[in-house]
Amino acid sequence: MKHALHSVAFGLFLASTVVMADDMPTIKLLMKDGRLYPETLEVPAMTRFRLEVKNEGPGAAEFESLELRKELVMAPGVTRSLVFHPMKPGSYKFFDDFHPATGQGLIVAK
Repeated sequence: MKHALHSVAFGLFLASTVVMADDMPTIKLLMKDGRLYPETLEVPAMTRFRLEVKNEGPGAAEFESLELRKELVMAPGVTRSLVFHPMKPGSYKFFDDFHPATGQGLIVAK
């Protein structure tokens, strides 16, 4: 019986963790042909958020932000997510490391 109670408690803990994760704002970024859509992402300041990045290009793409210490390499047709910790209000640069001339972007935390 004691084992069953622990299993139920652990299951409730997992369920509450999933609900909390689902409440996180999701911001979407499309990478295609060396371009970023949109180039400027507005995010809520001091709020944890998820960035969903989709590579629709024919080649690999890499989301990278040196300031935020985030990097994500994706093959064509792949969608992946990164979770960002709460950021202070401000602007943070990011880029497509495979297309630095055309793939420049900005995250603006407001």
